[in-house]
Amino acid sequence: MADTLIVGSSAPAAAPQVSAAVRLAAHLAALTPLPSGLWRIALALGWDSGFTDEVLRPENFPGEGSAYLIGLSLIAEALGLLTLGLVHGWGERLPRWVPILGDRRIPVPAAVIPASLGAAFVTLITFTGAFGWNDADNMGAAGSPDGGRYWVMTGCYMPLLAWGPLLAVVTVAYYRRRRRER
Repeated sequence: MADTLIVGSSAPAAAPQVSAAVRLAAHLAALTPLPSGLWRIALALGWDSGFTDEVLRPENFPGEGSAYLIGLSLIAEALGLLTLGLVHGWGERLPRWVPILGDRRIPVPAAVIPASLGAAFVTLITFTGAFGWNDADNMGAAGSPDGGRYWVMTGCYMPLLAWGPLLAVVTVAYYRRRRRER
């Protein structure tokens, strides 16, 4: 089942037997890093986020830390978008254009193990961060945003709490579907 295009569409065909709920979970998982990434990019481009501490104060951006913030945002979103491979054909069979390995089936463990580890890691990091969000070392520290800027940042980071659990749901569905195919 090579990844094919639907006639008249540029969207890749969904993998067979993927429920609408699992497809929705995959798309939501792919979008969860977006708000925090946009917040970091705005900060990198000079938006005054309300930080007054030495590292994140507005005078430092744009500056040498901007590339890090933008890069982190792009990497997080790229990792989020990989979730879509668990519901599309390109997550079951490598596209033909891939050198040497193109058009070969992806072994189930090659997708399930990294996705499972990613789901566990993201869940651990985001929930640990949420429980310590207002600690004196985090948003409770002097120099952290307050008022509306605090709530904008919190709102941008809150969707990350759903990333790990959504990725876990999609990974289990992928594993079950692919296991039945053998």
